[in-house]
Amino acid sequence: MISRKMTEMTKNSSAIRAMFEEGKKMAAQYGEKNVYDFSLGNPNVPAPAQVKEAIEAIIREEDPLMVHGYMSNSGYEDVREAVAASLNSRFATNFTGENILMTVGAAGGLNVIFKTLLNPGEEVLVFAPYFGEYRAYVSNYDGVLKEVPADTETFQPNLKAFETLLGPNTKAVIVNSPNNPTGVVYSEQTILALAEILNRKQEEFGSSIYLVSDEPYRELAYDGVEVPYLTKYYKNTIVGYSYSKSLSLPGERIGYLVIPDEADDSAAIINAANVANRILGYVNAPSLFQRVIARCLDAKADVAYYDRNRRTLYEGLKQCGFSCIRPQGAFYLFVKSPLEDEKAFCELAKKYHLLLVPGSSFACPGYVRLAYCISYETIVRSLPEFARLAKECGQI
Repeated sequence: MISRKMTEMTKNSSAIRAMFEEGKKMAAQYGEKNVYDFSLGNPNVPAPAQVKEAIEAIIREEDPLMVHGYMSNSGYEDVREAVAASLNSRFATNFTGENILMTVGAAGGLNVIFKTLLNPGEEVLVFAPYFGEYRAYVSNYDGVLKEVPADTETFQPNLKAFETLLGPNTKAVIVNSPNNPTGVVYSEQTILALAEILNRKQEEFGSSIYLVSDEPYRELAYDGVEVPYLTKYYKNTIVGYSYSKSLSLPGERIGYLVIPDEADDSAAIINAANVANRILGYVNAPSLFQRVIARCLDAKADVAYYDRNRRTLYEGLKQCGFSCIRPQGAFYLFVKSPLEDEKAFCELAKKYHLLLVPGSSFACPGYVRLAYCISYETIVRSLPEFARLAKECGQI
């Protein structure tokens, strides 16, 4: 028999992945061009040319032991120094390589930091709607995830509800901006108010509360929107980053944690995170792609491609009568379901070969998520099907 914890996790396995697998079956049945799969946030923009050039140069020029061998659990020193220097240049921070831990993507990084911070029963607060895998990441270390209900007017964090949920047992708070699934960027005003609440509550409880900022979509922001860098607003911030979206490298599993010196017990956290990286089985981040990242810190994916998709899909859905907030970043639309049961709406959408993810997967029922990191041509072809779906639902 498998463990009780895994039995429960298997029951509640990702609806996003389930929809993705169903999409593959439908594509085989109806033809790929006749299926409109908005389920998975899998970037379809090619990685920048610099990535391929860096891989080729590294294989040609660098010592094989440096490319394929073990290194410190925290990663190559020169790579960490390069990442720190890049952050300092972009955000006027003051990090060194000691503040950087290279990780197996953002998911690996979040698991490392929760392994490092959480005692059984300690609480982690998260703002709905949120990426559902956070539940598993916290549960992995016997933490308790507490959901702050959504503000469905703006999808900015609901700070009034947040303050009431903070307590002496709160160890961490997760934020994700630009947000999956809404595409909303948390404003500077929101971040300042969040930091003020956390500082006040830390003093009241006499404990440290860590703000864990999950930032895989940081570079995917539109219309000149600025994404605040949170270590500048709250000293107990730890940043998790991934190159999966910014460089279209989801399968390479490469990212990093930032643990600032200003954070309470930072030296102990850095040391423990290095140990966690090893004992969780990652040992270290992929060696080749650490070397690649050091050469590609200024490279960027084609955000204009996603922006065209965003505008076309958003405007097309609005014309069909659907209601959704205009996303400022990432590559998702969060659409109000015209049916009270959004799961029933997702089932109905399959009739038109449209694959959507129910908002209950993100702790926000009544909505559906669409990932528009697909081909522009697919979006254009899907709009008549959305119109037919809207008509059946009485939207038009």
